Amino acid sequence: MLAAAGRRVPDLIAPGLAVLFSGINPGLYSGATGHHFARPGNRFWPALHAAGFTDRVVPPWEETELLGRGYGITNLVARATATAAELDDAELVAGRARLRRRVGRYAPRWVAVLGIGAYRTAFARPRAVPGPQPERLGGAGLWVLPSPSGLNANHQLSDLARAFAELRAAVER
Repeated sequence: MLAAAGRRVPDLIAPGLAVLFSGINPGLYSGATGHHFARPGNRFWPALHAAGFTDRVVPPWEETELLGRGYGITNLVARATATAAELDDAELVAGRARLRRRVGRYAPRWVAVLGIGAYRTAFARPRAVPGPQPERLGGAGLWVLPSPSGLNANHQLSDLARAFAELRAAVER
């Protein structure tokens, strides 16, 4: 696993997505496997299903199925680390520019940043709360969701499912 430090997981992205989900950065397990949110215990895939984005819990190795549904995945910071705490503020701020470039190139309708603290730092919004944000990113609406990492004990799967479902309702409007 330690050999995966610094590795990148390729973006799962296409033009005109309904939602581009942006994690903070890949964990070591994702870096080792090459799949987003791959670590057992990460709640991204169960939350996505519970919110109705998918008709089943999609395993990380079948992540390309999301593209056909109009969803994609990227990260603020591309390099894999054991925890997001290993990232410094400058990396997160640079991640905002990285994300803006992807939005400019692929034009998703919504961008969902998965990590409240990372969003606050990257976007210089120290008081931001989960949900829709007043600003847009390029032409995309901007939404903040709690991190689905198993290390995030502040939000249980039921909390994540509710937050993801709010985004899904906005996407369907």
